[in-house]
Amino acid sequence: MRIALIGCGAVTQAVYVPLLSRRRDLFEVTAVCDLSRTLAGAVGDRLGAPGRYTALEDMLDAGGFEAVLVLASGSHGETVRRALAAGYAVLCEKPLALTRAEVAALPEGRLMVGYMKQYDPAVRRAEELLAELGGPAAIRAVEVTVLHPSGESQLAFANLTQARDVDAGLLDSLRAAERELTIRAVGESEPVRSLYGISLGSICHDLSLLRRFTGSPAEISHVETWGPAPGSVEISGALPVQGRFSIRWHYLEDYPAYRETVAIHHDTGTLELVFPAPYLMNAPTTLTVVSGAESRNEYRDVTEAFEVQLAAFHAFVSDGKPPLTDAGGALEDIVTAQRIAARYAEQHGLPIGGEAA
Repeated sequence: MRIALIGCGAVTQAVYVPLLSRRRDLFEVTAVCDLSRTLAGAVGDRLGAPGRYTALEDMLDAGGFEAVLVLASGSHGETVRRALAAGYAVLCEKPLALTRAEVAALPEGRLMVGYMKQYDPAVRRAEELLAELGGPAAIRAVEVTVLHPSGESQLAFANLTQARDVDAGLLDSLRAAERELTIRAVGESEPVRSLYGISLGSICHDLSLLRRFTGSPAEISHVETWGPAPGSVEISGALPVQGRFSIRWHYLEDYPAYRETVAIHHDTGTLELVFPAPYLMNAPTTLTVVSGAESRNEYRDVTEAFEVQLAAFHAFVSDGKPPLTDAGGALEDIVTAQRIAARYAEQHGLPIGGEAA
């Protein structure tokens, strides 16, 4: 399958370039696009892509590919809209968009949203075990803890090419547009917008896992933040069938390594997932199954979740196999993030605006 990449930054270089290099049985990268000519050239060289672009419209008009991977930072709504309108299949990294309106504006087309943790072998095994226990009705509680060091420390090993050739005025205009989108989503309050950014930029992975295990939260009961920005975030509420969830997310600048734990407690035991740093290829997620007589069984698989996700995209485009998250699932996460923002604003006497109001 001939594909094009939009965005040649950190995730593209650290994750997608090595995976696409070794999965040439599935994909041929024929074009890359980035605001930075330096990054487009570096990634194009590594993947042998003949097309190098700094403008999206030029790449879409030139064609020569069947599908597009949207890997740039920020909201992807307009980029995805243009790619779908041009007739291309799209794999879009999370979040799909920052507003409901952007999702509503998307034309019909083949769209898969990338939440790689949903494709993790340990997560799929946990889903199977949970189904055997009775599904969401068996859950008493889901507890999530995320310890998040700086992105720089997580990517120090990757030897990334840096972009220093993008016009400062263009970057300022893009940041202003992004700010306007968050205002349309949740209003003007800076603390509310900051929380919304964390929810859609990082906590959305855990919201996507809740969707798989239980369905989206039925209620957001409590939201708190503390510590130096971006600080710590605590969210709790009711699950849609029974039980409750809690998410505790901590940005810890100098923490030794990224760590994310998702524990599903039920009447007869626990399913606990411990995720490694997302940029370490083939580092296994550990599923610990606690059951009768307090026996503990561990399940590990070094199959890379990002790679499984790419194979799933190939199957989606080639064979029509539905993705785990489409536009509807991504919209659910946007709505949940807006509900989190609204509850936080209500609890702290802050104004809430935009779609979240």
